[in-house]
Amino acid sequence: MYAMTCAHKEYPFGTKVRVTNIENNRSAECVVNDRGPFAAGRDIDLSYAMAKEIELIGRGTGKVLLEPNGRDDSYIRPVKVQTSDETDLFAIQVGSFTEGINAIQLKVALRLKYANVYIQETEVMGTTYYRVRVGDYGDYNTALGIAEQLGQEGYQALLLKADVRI
Repeated sequence: MYAMTCAHKEYPFGTKVRVTNIENNRSAECVVNDRGPFAAGRDIDLSYAMAKEIELIGRGTGKVLLEPNGRDDSYIRPVKVQTSDETDLFAIQVGSFTEGINAIQLKVALRLKYANVYIQETEVMGTTYYRVRVGDYGDYNTALGIAEQLGQEGYQALLLKADVRI
């Protein structure tokens, strides 16, 4: 809320974006660290600090100019691979949550780019986990490529056999 951050549907996490309020020409730079907005007709969600900096607090929305300006590479995540077997169906786990709503929000964000996103419920020692996965892929190299793409976008990607419950 108090950091210069924003949510965008497509820019990879870590993308630096100069946002200019068209009405007053005030601008500032923020870093994409979330997905959204999910409201029709909106391109970016700004943190409170960012909106305050360019004077969008009172109205809540406004027309802005977006200018991508490089990327903070520390957001890039390495892919973790759980299987050495290259035959079978493969999935990429992107998140695991004890709160179902968190899994749903991640699924919605991933579906902006990936068609085959699903949530797998698993119980471990009396606790239900909601695992967000992308897949299933019949080809290891295809799955690895998608996992690497997710890592480049800033997601923690774990490549595993599709039926594995971890």
